[in-house]
Amino acid sequence: MTDHDPHVAGGQLPEPDSGAPRYIPPERYTGIAIALHWVIAVMIGVNIALVLFVDYWPEGWVRPAIDLHKSIGMTVLGLAALRILWRLSHRPPAFPASYPKFEIRAAHLAHIALYALMVAIPLSGYLHDSAWKDGPAHPDLLFWLVPWPRLDLLAALSPAAKEHAHSVLFGVHQWLAYGLYALVGLHVAAALKHQWVDGHRELQRMLPARRAQERDEMNEPCGPGGMC
Repeated sequence: MTDHDPHVAGGQLPEPDSGAPRYIPPERYTGIAIALHWVIAVMIGVNIALVLFVDYWPEGWVRPAIDLHKSIGMTVLGLAALRILWRLSHRPPAFPASYPKFEIRAAHLAHIALYALMVAIPLSGYLHDSAWKDGPAHPDLLFWLVPWPRLDLLAALSPAAKEHAHSVLFGVHQWLAYGLYALVGLHVAAALKHQWVDGHRELQRMLPARRAQERDEMNEPCGPGGMC
């Protein structure tokens, strides 16, 4: 992380000719990182909704919903891999120097955990599906178009072993998902806290350019009583 003037990184810069502060845009993520962030976020939200409401749908909708859930999950896996590679090759914007060090460390750890879960959850779901005893009668198709093979190592197990693996892997998949729910909740709460309580321009770092500019052009003081 590079050193930043706390008044410059998304904050206020006093003008020499007047007492009024001049606002400069905060450092933002790249357009590719922003696009991947929001596409993955929407896909995860859709997958959560598919799971939460599956019991309320007509019987004929259940299997298509499960197939869609699996297709979205594998797509998220691919996009998460791209997101990780992009982050490794494109340095993200530094946090403002005014952030407490413990919050910066916590944010880094949360991001690592989120990336790990975005990979582990689809993989555990894929392994769980590969151990499904009725899998041979229901071949996987990515969005009903592209054949997606199951893992032979699990698909070739004996019926009893396959049933046990299917149950264990479902538990792993489920608890990883619970961890994701908790981390996403903390991630959103922390972003809103920085934006609305601390007065930092946190959301602008991950908003499309036009939306971020609209917020900056409001020319409103940041902080309690004048939130950005």
